[in-house]
Amino acid sequence: MEEYTQKAIETAKGAGNILLEGFGSSFKITNKEGKNNLVTEYDNRSEEFIIENLKKHFPEFSFLAEESGLSLNNGQKNGYFWVIDPLDGTVNYAHNLPIFSVSIALVKNREILCGVIYNPILDELFYAENGKGAYLNASKLIVSKCDKLDNSFLVTGFPYNIDSNPGHCVDQFVQMLKRGIPVRRLGSAALDLAYVAAGRFDGFWEINLNPWDVAAGVLLVLEAGGKVTQYNNAPYWITDNNILATNGLIHEELSQTLNSCYLEINNGI
Repeated sequence: MEEYTQKAIETAKGAGNILLEGFGSSFKITNKEGKNNLVTEYDNRSEEFIIENLKKHFPEFSFLAEESGLSLNNGQKNGYFWVIDPLDGTVNYAHNLPIFSVSIALVKNREILCGVIYNPILDELFYAENGKGAYLNASKLIVSKCDKLDNSFLVTGFPYNIDSNPGHCVDQFVQMLKRGIPVRRLGSAALDLAYVAAGRFDGFWEINLNPWDVAAGVLLVLEAGGKVTQYNNAPYWITDNNILATNGLIHEELSQTLNSCYLEINNGI
């Protein structure tokens, strides 16, 4: 295992311990831009710990983190960026719902080198290195074998501006339900992607996510044998507006379903 992956794993576990300390306690909660876009003091504590710890070992690397944004260090020209979500699932955390995670990825020149997602409640550590497979603790991950959309088990999420129905996300969700497909909404995109990699879900889609929500999870899905694109099957990068991640077997059918819903509504069908 590369040194940067080892340190990302150690750091994610340390951040997870910080989140466990605060979970269920009384803490400060504020609201960022957008309805119910919450941030707690433990988002900030976790992020400070992650950046401080990684900076000790990789002082030349830059950071893109949810709460503090972009931080370019003196060696930013080398192209290495840590992409960090210190607490993915803040709304869950703020309401004492035990579904949240820490997500850390290392990116260089549009390539994700490693990804780590840690669920401290269940002590589940998901990690992957580019070209070396994906793992849950010590077990190798492989995506599911479901090959029909109507038999699939899916997960999705909604943006904070869902009331404006961006990209017809509400209509797409309703269309899945009308087909009788079971769909879950966990509230942590990082865990959604990790669970696709682990074969717990067959597919995931969402709009308006940020790089820190998806960077680690994208690598997990790919290294577990899955497929990640935009809704229209175009190549995906972590700055794109929408993401579709599946086991690969239902990918074309799910892509067509998402796009047909969009086209029908825009054409007034």
